[in-house]
Formats: sequence, C-alpha cells, structure tokens
Amino acid sequence: MAKFLHMILDLFDPVYNQTNKTTDTTATTGNDLSVEMKTYYSDYLIDMAEPELVHDQWAQKRPIPKNGGKTIEFRKFAPLPKALTPLSEGVTPLGQKLSVSNLTATVQQYGGFIELSDVLMLTAIDNNLVEATKLLGSQAGRTSDTITRDILHTGTNVLYANNKAARSALVQGTDKLTVRDIRKATRKLKLLNTPMIGGYYIGIIHPDLAFDLMDDNDWKYPHQYVDTKNIYMGELGAIAGVRFSETTEAKVIKAEELPGATGGAYTVASYSSNVITISDELTSANATALVGKTINVGTEAYTVTAATAYVAGSPATAATITIKETPGTDPATNDKVYAGNAGKGGANVYGTLILGDHAYGVTDITGGGLQHIVKQLGSSGTADPLNQRATVGWKLMKTAAILVQEYMVRIESTSSFATTESN
Repeated sequence: MAKFLHMILDLFDPVYNQTNKTTDTTATTGNDLSVEMKTYYSDYLIDMAEPELVHDQWAQKRPIPKNGGKTIEFRKFAPLPKALTPLSEGVTPLGQKLSVSNLTATVQQYGGFIELSDVLMLTAIDNNLVEATKLLGSQAGRTSDTITRDILHTGTNVLYANNKAARSALVQGTDKLTVRDIRKATRKLKLLNTPMIGGYYIGIIHPDLAFDLMDDNDWKYPHQYVDTKNIYMGELGAIAGVRFSETTEAKVIKAEELPGATGGAYTVASYSSNVITISDELTSANATALVGKTINVGTEAYTVTAATAYVAGSPATAATITIKETPGTDPATNDKVYAGNAGKGGANVYGTLILGDHAYGVTDITGGGLQHIVKQLGSSGTADPLNQRATVGWKLMKTAAILVQEYMVRIESTSSFATTESN
C-alpha cells in the first residue's frame, strides 16, 4: 500500500489551524499553502485513496522512472534445477547462473479534476478543498484499483464453480462459490509450486460471494492471527490455505445489452444449419452491431458471424443470426438468446482471484505514478482574468502485468444475489 504521494500544492488562501484542526476560509494570507497545510492535504488524499487499492497489495512494484519513457520492466527469475549429482571430494563443482526473463508493460495516463469558483470558496460553509480532495482521492484509488483488477482478470488459469465447463453454463443461484472450489484452486497452485505470501495464498472476493461462502457447511471461522500488524485491507478470514480480502471492487460480469433486444434477450423462432431466426424486429444498425459478438442460448455460447434485419412486408422477412459454432443441442423455438459474456440466461458472473507471490506486477505510485495537483485562482492567466476559477485534481501513470499465469487462479461463479451491476 502506498504511504506517500508526490504532491503539487499551490493553492488559494485558506489558513489551516493546527491546534483545532480547522481551516479558516475567510482569512487572506496569500496564495501559497504552508508546509503544515501541504502535509495535511497530502495525508488526506492518501487516506482517501488507500482503501481502494486492494488489488495492488500483493503485486511486485516497479517505480516510474523519470525521463525513462513509458515502458516498465518487470523481472522473473527461473527456479534452479535440482542438484542431484554428488560432490566429489576436494573438487569444486561448477557454479550456476541466475536465469532472468523480462516482461515489459506500457504505462497509460489517467486523471480527473474539480473546478471551484471564487464565489463558492468565499460563501460555502464546508472546506471545499477537503471535500474535493476526498472525492478525488476515492476516484483515483478506484481507478487505479480497477486498472489492476481488469488486467488480472485476463489470466488464463480459470476454474468454473460446480465443475461447469464454461462461463456460459453457470446458473444463477446454483453454481455458487464453495470451499471445495477454493480447495481445487489451491491444489492447482500447490502442484505448480506457487510460492505463498506469509504462509497463505491470497483471495480477493466480492461481498456477495463472501455471504455464500460463509453459508457453506465447510466454512470455518478464521483463527486469530498472531501477526496482527499484517492483517490485509478488507480481510474476511482464512480457509483452505487462503486469506480472503473482501471488496465491492471485485470483478462482476453482467450480460451486455443486445442491440434491439426486448427485456435483454431475443426469442428464437426457428433454427437450421447455423442460422437462428428470431422473433425480434431488428433494424439494419442492430444487425450490423451484432456481428462479432458472443451470444448465449441455453448453456452454449456462439460467435455471431452475420446477421440480417427484419424487413416489413407481406409476408415480412424475419431477422436472422448466423453462428460460427455448430450447437451440441439445437436452439429450440421460444429459447432465449442472451449476450454471451455472462452466465446462463444472462446471469451475473463473479470472479474470485486466488493469488500466489510474484504472480503480477504494478507500477509503484510512490515512485512518481500519482500526483495531486491544485491550481490557485487566476492560475489560468488570460483564461481566468478575474481570478474566478481554481481547480484541484489528480494525475496517474499506471499499468499492471501478469508475470506468471500459473501463479494465479480465477474462479468464476454465480451468487445467491442477482442484482449486482457489472463493475
């Protein structure tokens, strides 16, 4: 977790009272912040950003090099083979060399700001800089966390709950996360000799799944950790060799909206030779938008290679969808066609990450990745001739990379709850 951020704080004129911890927005002592105020606002932004950075906690971190370009290099050391040849008396064996491979990633820049008017600053009761910093810190933290999370969820080491073969087969409320799923994930990691973190693997879990998991008869209440200083952010407990951190920012995948669909799905009218005829009246634009998408009928997922629009007339020409894959079971009349990125029938799918040490890397925000920027009234020059506008914002240089695919497992499941939106 980040402890310090590089701050650029050239602000307007409030005075911070160190004694009673308040800011006097009516005082006028110039436009520069005192050292105490810079520290105050710096700490405040850190406090707001840190709780959102759950997905960064266990990463290999690399600083942003100044004037070093946009590429970050992560290093992976290959394990040494077993030394099974006996030593000869008095003979020094051949030495071994470290085998290092490099993985590079390109950082991208993100940011946001809030504009504050001079009238608001003069008349508002609340300290607007504090409120703006609070909101921006949360935004920066959630943005940074999501960047890492979404990259981790591109991992290729995947298990599906209840022994299902694919995401499209996961049934809402039936294929929930269980302790058995956790044990299967840790088995995979152990067979690959994935290093642990402090004697445990790490699990990142959504509260909906935490609810289901603790309903499992195999769930055991977490023991009292001896090393209480290293309790992780949002930690829920431990089971099957995994310490879980609970966060609402854990990945949830909801079915995409199909273009022109009524109630989120099309209705099958008939099927023949990889062509699904539907009852919905698709426009030409809707048909074009469908091509290349994945759809779900029953428990099977298909890729759309072509689509035709509904054409009115006597008789009318029905809309059709041509699929690439040959179905195991033909779609039947009145079956529903959903977007294929989620579970069966458009069910929300949750991703639970089980991580080992050195599985992934991120850029280190303490190394120059995150800046807090405040512009005083009138700092825009001729664009603000009457000193009417000030801004407070943040800027982030960030990327993440999976270093060893085998060192992480993603478990996909549904939940008892059906209302969570995708994130």
